Amino acid sequence: MNAGRRIRNKAQAAKGRITERLGRKTRNRRLQREGRADQASGNLKQSIDKARDAFRR
Repeated sequence: MNAGRRIRNKAQAAKGRITERLGRKTRNRRLQREGRADQASGNLKQSIDKARDAFRR
């Protein structure tokens, strides 16, 4: 897995966790949804990259 992509995907998932928690604290449902979407997207991208690497080896 490319190190740059790995860092970028983990950062996106972390940003999503922070955004979701901020949305919970402020009771802002839009922020909560955005945070969950960012987390899911980052985690999905990580899974795709891991599977891609598994088939390359």
